[in-house]
Amino acid sequence: MGTQVVEMREALRQALDEEMTRDDTVFIMGEEVAEYNGAYKVTKGLLDKWGPRRVVDTPISENGFAGLCIGAAMTGLRPVVEFMSFNFSFVAADQLISNAAKMYYMSGGRFSVPIVFRGPNGSAAQVSSQHSHCVEALYGNLPGFIIMAPSNPYDAKGLLKSAIRNNNPVIFLENELSYGDKMEIPTEEYLVPIGKAKVMRPGSDVTVVSHGRMVYLCLEAAKELAKQGISAEVIDLRTIKPLDIATVAQSVRQTHGCVVVEEGHFFAGIAAEVGFELMEHCFDYLDAPIERVCQRETPMPYSKVLEVETLPTVPRIIRAVHKVTNA
Repeated sequence: MGTQVVEMREALRQALDEEMTRDDTVFIMGEEVAEYNGAYKVTKGLLDKWGPRRVVDTPISENGFAGLCIGAAMTGLRPVVEFMSFNFSFVAADQLISNAAKMYYMSGGRFSVPIVFRGPNGSAAQVSSQHSHCVEALYGNLPGFIIMAPSNPYDAKGLLKSAIRNNNPVIFLENELSYGDKMEIPTEEYLVPIGKAKVMRPGSDVTVVSHGRMVYLCLEAAKELAKQGISAEVIDLRTIKPLDIATVAQSVRQTHGCVVVEEGHFFAGIAAEVGFELMEHCFDYLDAPIERVCQRETPMPYSKVLEVETLPTVPRIIRAVHKVTNA
């Protein structure tokens, strides 16, 4: 099996191109996906290869093109909708919440909605409050959605291919700061299964759970903790819904401690859900209360200094691990 070193954006582009080759019902729609090659160059070259019927530029009208694509999905096509920022999906909230997530149920199983909504989620570099929100907890509250948040190019490609092939609506969360991340991936086709977490670094003293870009911070924290004699097992959820709590619980039963890290807010967040499910499954194995490291309860500031103070950081993760391990 051959390998290649690619950026996150290229891994996503390969997934789109391969699935468009495999299935002629797959098409891409969104703002600047065609002529401009994508706001983050994920769709670079796809218009030239596939033409304007399968790579479709839109006006600034998320509610309109999201609804159009939901209708297309209901009638036999497989749209991939790019939101330039997942904050802009709020403009199409009624389409996503009332139609995409509920149509299969409301139609008694007559209409499935095989659609992928993808784009950058969470904060970037000084893009302030209206471009920095994490949406996974909002959409995770709604039955009907599958939610994915890859942390690296390998998973991004394999999960996006699985998402496009799935017959349910998928929220596929990327991050603007991760598009340039490089990694060696296979040249041959592969899929990453939906609903399966991955142990990114084995450890014995504490379990650190995260998803998306925060996994990188957790791995950095684990390196620093190792220098202090603390062995941290890092788990990447990869798929937020369905949640692979079994893999996390298996780790916690061995380490007897857990820190959950997410870029989203504390209240009613993914960390809160993971923590409560671990309490249900692992209460007798825990030597200390589960700790959370999340974005502080404020809209994202524009200031660089305040932005760093608001988001999870490696030092905050390390402090949480010390609290759990009493080290």
